[in-house]
Amino acid sequence: MNIDFSFQNPTRIHFGRTAMNHLAEELAQYGPRVLMVYGRNSIKSSGLYDNVMGALKTAGKDVVELSGIKSNPTYAQVLEGVELVRRQHTDLILAVGGGSVIDCSKAIGASAYFEGDIWNEFWSVNPSDIRHTVVPVGTILTMTGTASEMNSGSVITNEALKIKNGFHFPMSLCNPRFSILNPEFTYTLPHLQMASGIFDIFSHLMEQYFAGDDDCVSDYLLEGDMQALISAARAALRNPLDYEARSNIMWCATMGLNKILALSKRQDWMVHQIEHQLGAYTGCPHGAGLALISIPYYKLVYPYGLHRFVRFARNVWHIDPQGRNDEQMAEAGIEALAGFIAELRLPANLRELGATRDMLPLIAQSTNKIGGYMVPTTSQVLQILEACF
Repeated sequence: MNIDFSFQNPTRIHFGRTAMNHLAEELAQYGPRVLMVYGRNSIKSSGLYDNVMGALKTAGKDVVELSGIKSNPTYAQVLEGVELVRRQHTDLILAVGGGSVIDCSKAIGASAYFEGDIWNEFWSVNPSDIRHTVVPVGTILTMTGTASEMNSGSVITNEALKIKNGFHFPMSLCNPRFSILNPEFTYTLPHLQMASGIFDIFSHLMEQYFAGDDDCVSDYLLEGDMQALISAARAALRNPLDYEARSNIMWCATMGLNKILALSKRQDWMVHQIEHQLGAYTGCPHGAGLALISIPYYKLVYPYGLHRFVRFARNVWHIDPQGRNDEQMAEAGIEALAGFIAELRLPANLRELGATRDMLPLIAQSTNKIGGYMVPTTSQVLQILEACF
């Protein structure tokens, strides 16, 4: 553990079939005015909406609703929520949904009382210190993937600027205060959403794993989370109602990006940077975009971090090194990753995600260039996009 760190995670988790039993005790800690944020109709068709509204009514809350949050939440929706919070003097924002709903809720809570241009002066500059009032957020999770239920991150798309920007607020201010995680709430997800969420989790783990050459405890934990996710994903693909599989997927997600596995780690996050701009232009499912970009990106990167890619093949995919040199081991690990993506039955090319060829140079040019073992050029990003077009 060569990189010094300080760590605190303030989110309280209620996990399992009885997790909703804790909602009343959590609501009792906040004032009467609640902004409930959710997506479209899924929580109503599943009955969760009525359940939550019943709990809010019993708790004596005055509820205002913000619905229709997109799978890539927009800056316009953040501003709509900001206006509601300011008008209502909201005491709590309750996010009921997946990572997009939670991301949007955190953005609203953090932005509502900023005095100034919210995008240019606050959102786009990632301030390390926030001095204005932040509205607390609680979550009821219905889709796994982002770990937004236990981290301070938020990803928002500014549609006018064609920028999808990730923002990590100070954890002590902007982590959800509480999160209710019942794996049964994920049973009704369509296959694409489930599979996309699974690969989003896996990508988070790889982004933290593929950097550095030290012998870091976090890398062993990342390998364990990857192995657990592979096993649980395969079980859920066989039976989407397998509670143990869905619960393991949910906890893999939460653990995967609540900062614990990143401690003392150099990280990459280039795959996410490319996908963010792909999403800004297409609005595609996040995990599906990550899956397509990952294979050509890691084929580009592995010579610069050969030792780690060999370890990935050996420790995550259990590939036998006998008869293989390091390059062949690394390539075998990437092929195993491609096979896992095929098992998830995610879209096979960028065209299926709504991309057109004339978008590719724009996406490549606007992508934020960072990296772990190497930083790609705009030309290399374009080659990655063309390889999965």
